[in-house]
Amino acid sequence: MDRDRQRPARPGKRRLLAALTATLLALPGVTALTSPARAADADILRNGGFEAGLDGWTCSGSGTTVKTPVRSGSSALQATPTGSDNAQCTQTVPVQPNSQYTLSGYVRGSYVYLGASGTGTTDVSTWTPSASDWQQLTTTFRTGANTTRVTIYTHGWYGTGAYHADDLSLVGPGGSTGEQPPAAPTGLKTGTITSTSVALSWTPVTGATSYTVYRDGTKAQTVTGTSTTVTGLSSSTTYGFQVAAVNAAGESAKSATVTAKTAGDAGGPGGPGGGTDLPAHALVGYLHASFANGAGYTRLADVPDSWDVIDLAFGEPTSVTSGDIRFNRCPVTECPNIESDAEFKAAIKAKQAAGKKVLISIGGQNGQVQLTTTAARDTFVSSVSKIIDTYGLDGLDIDFEGHSLSLNANDTDFRNPTTPVVVNLISALKTLKAKYGAKFVLTMAPETFFVQMGYQYYGTGRWGGQDPRCGAYLPVIHALRDDLTLLHVQDYNSGPIMGLDNQYHSMGGADFHIAMTDMLLTGFPVAGDATNVFPPLRPDQVAIGMPASTNAGNGHVSPSEVTKALDCLTKKTNCGSYTTHGTWPALRGLMTWSINWDRFGSWQFQRNFDAYFGRGR
Repeated sequence: MDRDRQRPARPGKRRLLAALTATLLALPGVTALTSPARAADADILRNGGFEAGLDGWTCSGSGTTVKTPVRSGSSALQATPTGSDNAQCTQTVPVQPNSQYTLSGYVRGSYVYLGASGTGTTDVSTWTPSASDWQQLTTTFRTGANTTRVTIYTHGWYGTGAYHADDLSLVGPGGSTGEQPPAAPTGLKTGTITSTSVALSWTPVTGATSYTVYRDGTKAQTVTGTSTTVTGLSSSTTYGFQVAAVNAAGESAKSATVTAKTAGDAGGPGGPGGGTDLPAHALVGYLHASFANGAGYTRLADVPDSWDVIDLAFGEPTSVTSGDIRFNRCPVTECPNIESDAEFKAAIKAKQAAGKKVLISIGGQNGQVQLTTTAARDTFVSSVSKIIDTYGLDGLDIDFEGHSLSLNANDTDFRNPTTPVVVNLISALKTLKAKYGAKFVLTMAPETFFVQMGYQYYGTGRWGGQDPRCGAYLPVIHALRDDLTLLHVQDYNSGPIMGLDNQYHSMGGADFHIAMTDMLLTGFPVAGDATNVFPPLRPDQVAIGMPASTNAGNGHVSPSEVTKALDCLTKKTNCGSYTTHGTWPALRGLMTWSINWDRFGSWQFQRNFDAYFGRGR
């Protein structure tokens, strides 16, 4: 329903205007304006104030409505461009040929555009380079002799921040659509179902320009394609879904309802994701096994029982592209208190007997690994297998950093990667998983640049010029999600990252960890494309990566901030400015760099974890 944008006159003014009008009409030669053209002029834009959400509008990427800031009413449009999408929102409007129209609206932000295309004469647009507060944009156009509809649009510019729009209007004579709303969609069915999401698809409808997806009768999404994933759902809950087709004439009747029950949060032995007997809440840490630094060397046998997963850092390649991984323990000259190989292997067996998992971590800051060929892939499999077998390890951690992973220019779909270094890594990890079976533990520790940055940018982008490493871990995670035991993204040594609230979040507080983890557990459109959604992971597959101390890395937070993050994500209490899309009591736990640095800091990180989860060790 359109909102009336005119402010009502006060009663006193109404009486004065009425009296003046009566007086004027009583004068000789003065008549009422009855021109048909004037009488036909009206605001013919549908839902220009966004009071009905995005009803009538089709938006690419991240378009949504917000409650603040607004110019009037209770809602306004917010959209955030990415490196490959200018966050355009459009509406096709019926018009009359050979007619004059005035397009107007209020915007906020940098490089915000308002325009009309398909006018039949000269398409028009107007823009502002910067508007810190609401700024009005206005332009006019005349339709051509055969023009019966035009497309109104607003958008930002690639890679800039979020923009806002409100109170858009198109004033002129209304046209006849000459068409009816589309038929109701058919063939609605579910696809992949997780504990927090349901994938949907349906049969295309002739004449539809977009589709509205309803969850339990409430509008959930507007999409242009015939499939989507509804995220942010609760586990073990039944939902009803419908879809309606939309064109310029309106919205169709809703489809038949399809129901789906989300999965439970259960992981554990024998389950998906590399079923292992990890505790419900696990503490993961890296042990400096091949080097020493300011934290000093810590013997494996001296690692406290609180640590459930111990990643031996690091196995490194003989060269960047060889795929030949070697694990060389710290030399005595660098680590004078190092244990013998026999003592080291005995400590591994003792940890395993106590229910702990000991993994070899591949990569790290200095261990660049690029599997550019199938030969390198095969060498990777054989050399990693040799390390696992030699030491009797439980599995593998992938800590590829720097330039290990990047995407070729034509590799744009995370679900179907084509870049050799990505395809070969996926193949190698699947081979290792198949070789060692269900108990094989597979974890990953990517940086935010390679995962959450994919919400804005993916690879080189539509127009090229972006860093090809953006989001490059996403195809690896997605292809191995059924084999993945844990993903613990490094929420440290990171620049600002945009969250699902389309705001940038920086290290140093609980909000950063909350926003980054919410993205993994909710899923997100890759590069802002609502038809290309990275599905959420199960909460038992996710741990939050944090530095153990200020010495360990940038982004360290105090124990109280760690507690805030856990409270918000697992209980939805003690939250800050970021609003999560769910509550995940089954969140697996925390990862830290590193065990050595935590020992250097008097085990503060470990003690806080134990206290929070009541482990009392």
